[in-house]
Amino acid sequence: MKRPSLSAAVSSDHFAPRKAAALLAAVITVTALCVADTAARSYPFGPGTRSVNDLGNQYVPFHAHLWDLLHGRADGGLFLNWQSGYGAGFLPDLGTYLSSPFALLVGVFPRDGIDLAVYVVTVLKTACAGAAAAWLLLSLRRGPWWGAGLLGASYALCGWSVAVGSYNPMWLDGLIALPLLCLVAEWTRQGRRPLLGVGVVALVWIANFYTAYMATLAAGAVLLLRLWLAEPVLRRRAAAAGRAAGTVLLGVGLAAPLPAVVYFGTAHAYPGRQVRFRPVPAEDLLARLLPTTYSFSSPAVYAGTAALVLALALPFHRRVPRRVRAGWTLLTVAVALSLQWAPTQLVWHAFATPQGSAYREAFVLCALLVVAAWHTLSYGPPDARALGAAGGLLALITAVASRSALVHPVTWAVFLLAIAGAFGGLALLRYTDAGRRTGTGPRADGGRRVVAAGSALALLFGGQFGEATATSAVATRLRLGHMDDYAPWGARQQAQAEAIARADGWPRYRTDPGREQTVANDPLSVGGQGAQYYSSLTSDVLSRTLTALGGGWSSRGRSVQSLDNAVTDAIFSVGARVHSPPDPHQTWSERDGGGLTVSRQDVPPLVTVHPSGASATGWGPSPYRNQELLLGARVYTVPRITVRTGKGLPPSRDPRHPGLLVGVPDPGSARLPAVTAGCPAGSEVYLWAPHFWGTARLAGGGPTGRFRSDARVTKIAGMQRLGTVPASGRVHIDLTPKATGTVPDGAVGCLDTARLHSAVVRLMATGATRVTVSGDSVRAELPRGSRGVAVVAAPRIAGWRCAAGEADARPAGEYHGLIAVPVDGPATTVICTFHPPGLRLGTAVAAAALLTLALLGVLAAVRRRRPAASPPTTTTRPREPVTGAR
Repeated sequence: MKRPSLSAAVSSDHFAPRKAAALLAAVITVTALCVADTAARSYPFGPGTRSVNDLGNQYVPFHAHLWDLLHGRADGGLFLNWQSGYGAGFLPDLGTYLSSPFALLVGVFPRDGIDLAVYVVTVLKTACAGAAAAWLLLSLRRGPWWGAGLLGASYALCGWSVAVGSYNPMWLDGLIALPLLCLVAEWTRQGRRPLLGVGVVALVWIANFYTAYMATLAAGAVLLLRLWLAEPVLRRRAAAAGRAAGTVLLGVGLAAPLPAVVYFGTAHAYPGRQVRFRPVPAEDLLARLLPTTYSFSSPAVYAGTAALVLALALPFHRRVPRRVRAGWTLLTVAVALSLQWAPTQLVWHAFATPQGSAYREAFVLCALLVVAAWHTLSYGPPDARALGAAGGLLALITAVASRSALVHPVTWAVFLLAIAGAFGGLALLRYTDAGRRTGTGPRADGGRRVVAAGSALALLFGGQFGEATATSAVATRLRLGHMDDYAPWGARQQAQAEAIARADGWPRYRTDPGREQTVANDPLSVGGQGAQYYSSLTSDVLSRTLTALGGGWSSRGRSVQSLDNAVTDAIFSVGARVHSPPDPHQTWSERDGGGLTVSRQDVPPLVTVHPSGASATGWGPSPYRNQELLLGARVYTVPRITVRTGKGLPPSRDPRHPGLLVGVPDPGSARLPAVTAGCPAGSEVYLWAPHFWGTARLAGGGPTGRFRSDARVTKIAGMQRLGTVPASGRVHIDLTPKATGTVPDGAVGCLDTARLHSAVVRLMATGATRVTVSGDSVRAELPRGSRGVAVVAAPRIAGWRCAAGEADARPAGEYHGLIAVPVDGPATTVICTFHPPGLRLGTAVAAAALLTLALLGVLAAVRRRRPAASPPTTTTRPREPVTGAR
């Protein structure tokens, strides 16, 4: 019988424990997350929603749009999304939110189960992160497979994962990327698997380049430390570092199309706010090392009490070589300090100020704590001296953290139990290890050692599982109290989707899901083609155009809202509009009776023709006049207004915004603040008050207009229709403020519907006779003899090129923020195509990287096949130990 080779035996010895550890970490992770959500009574195990903040507003709707794309039901394609923002580039959003291979799994779920699909993807990503971490630990150094599984689960269930990554699922790809990139670093250090290494780098950068960038920085630091520990020859260190740099460059190059598109999309996005970084107090930072602490604005660096104790014991564990102790301890401390220094914070976040949480790189510190803990455990359980020192440091951390408001009674209860599990389990492990080392026979002490080992594992696993479950459950519950939340798919969304499907007439006209939004991306969620759009890449031209027309927004201009206005509906070819009652899940809005309805109106086609030179005038301060500029007709009366407070007095001027201050009336006051004006009888009354929060209603009845803004200007209110001017021509609007706000000059506009109808008829007569659209283009057939400017009712975002007739395509012109193409008599067609900015550059870089990789592969194959000129004179150098020398 042929004996198995040594390499096969070694391979089997290496991979069996890694597979077992990876599986153990994944099982613990999935179980803990599901038990935590059950305890928190959160979806899908309870009535509470998990769709908080951007998870409900962005990520679930974007995954719903991906579902539509996979099933051929979306309006648009990979390049262009016709459903949002009257036509937005989609590839940058794909690269930001949906490029993970895991995202494709939503396609196997039913459309109305999109919330469950995103939840399953989230849990699966977290489990894979734990499995990858467990595999990495056993690749760094041999040790107990169960310990690698335990610490792998600690990494997957770290504070950053359960408090931040759980509702930002695209960032969880970075949690997976870090251990994978560290594995690639190991391969490059040993000169193994070069092609696979490049492929892994490319994959993680495609999945989510933002957190992959952070993981790449961290993996680079880990590699440098490993080279310092394990490679004494400087030339070999440099060669390994060079191989790693080349691997990263080639991998990032292969992934370049998506990061390049996102980069250029960000350059054309509505600018976010510039936030000055302020480090959190030391007590808050240390408090986040403890279980069940939560805060949006501090780094979630909890990694499990057992992992923390082992990491704190590392500098005092005498079995571990001094260089290893010093190296991993110093790297962990350095990364912890980098979280608190503004320049390094900027480096971690790719030199861009985060719009929201300031500590998105905290998972890196969690990973280093786990790796440090593994180096402690893999050399054997720490002795009493090391455990005592770790206990002293833990007591100091706890004393400082106790001054933080983030620590609450539940924290102490969970933390004390976790301490008992960690120290008790490690002490019992030390006992069993000491018996094994002294050679105590099984007859004398073997039975007690087996019981002690079982008890140790029960304490360690039980403590880790319990505190991780509690931390996840507490984070889930506290998020609901700190963030906006949104209901999962239900009867409201189903009714909206069905009504939109019945009314849909795209591209003859648009169907808007309506002003009363359920989430900020309703068109992606329930269908239709509206103005609503919320993304980190919302274009500057879209946000500024809709703001000039009286639209509202939140998230500092990056979440634009639908504008329920007859003139803008005519401008953007909105022929059907859904009117829903306020979402009952949103507690801030007042309840109204009535059910869902759909209104229809005749509107011009998607492409209209305007006289040449009509776009010479820029935006003015009045949204009513701005709407008239785009319509090409005067249809509004904008009267002088009189504003009175609840006491009947003239209000004071607002020093920040043009207009008059209107405050909340005194309790028990019989009068409300009011706006009065005079308008032609029968015209429609609109109120524009972007910096007002409250409701407005015409005296004598009419729909209630809801306005929502805030003092920090993170959101402004959109224009609202209030009803019809009475026969007297006197307009009296009662205001019910919820906070002090502003009524601007020219707040009231009275629409002459007859004039609007005449303008619409004229645009229909001169507009396109036929319009067709695709995932990257729009084509319009015009009446013969058309002259002037053909205007496409879509924002003129970067990437559009147009041609009239047989002319060559050139960058599209702009007509008050919309796509414009000059036309003359002979031209009867207009064709506009969209190409995402940065895609050509990224594709060229990817092609160069692929060519380089192919050439390197050919050279390597030639070298392997070339016969040796002379027999070797030296023996093969044995592999250096991976953990360093004393």
